[in-house]
Amino acid sequence: MILNMKKWLLVLGMITCILGVSACGSKEQEGVSWTDMSEDEAIYYGEQTFQNLRMICSGAYETEKAQMAKADAISAAAFSSWDGAQADMGDYVDILEKSAEIREDGFVVNLKVDGTDHDANVEIVFDDEIMLTSLSVNIIYSFGELMVKAGLNTLLGMGTVFVVLILISLIISCFNFIPKIQAAFTKKPKQEAVKPVVPVAAAPVAATVVEEENDDLELIAVIAAAIAASEGAVSADGFVVRSIRKRR
Repeated sequence: MILNMKKWLLVLGMITCILGVSACGSKEQEGVSWTDMSEDEAIYYGEQTFQNLRMICSGAYETEKAQMAKADAISAAAFSSWDGAQADMGDYVDILEKSAEIREDGFVVNLKVDGTDHDANVEIVFDDEIMLTSLSVNIIYSFGELMVKAGLNTLLGMGTVFVVLILISLIISCFNFIPKIQAAFTKKPKQEAVKPVVPVAAAPVAATVVEEENDDLELIAVIAAAIAASEGAVSADGFVVRSIRKRR
């Protein structure tokens, strides 16, 4: 029970230190503009804020950390930035360099933090009411590491482009099979080929019959004329047949 009370008191003190620095400054410097703040005072505010942040993110105050992140978006972003840098930075060692810049709308504190794997720059921004507006952690990489990262990013980008081009080429090549697949699904049963009927030329029967009848009639007329000539009678056609006599 006593340990829990100490824990809550410590957290309350840290929260009070983070959010109440402006009140302390206004009481100590009543009637004086915040722009008159010295660089050392600005560094003090920034360093205290950073140490409180690091303590909350140490893992011993997860419940309190979650509550603060839920209540304040700025604190949530600061926690996320510090936690995200831990994998590359390693364990915290010490603060190597400190600097502050006083601006018209607030001030910025920069801390160079030493880590077991990489160093990092911590930028802490306060507004004109000495309230925290942002806290970001940027890992300091060597030139070789930056070149390796740039090369990997380039290879990844080029590889992605080549993969996309290959996929597009494969898709285009498959267009030749689409008509065949469509024809296979819409294939109709084969119908027997109908042989073309060759029209048979009609025999000229009528013409032959007419010619035969004409020949018979002529033959009959000749016979009748011969008989009539021999008898001296008139033929059936009304023609008189006379014998031809030669004159001397």
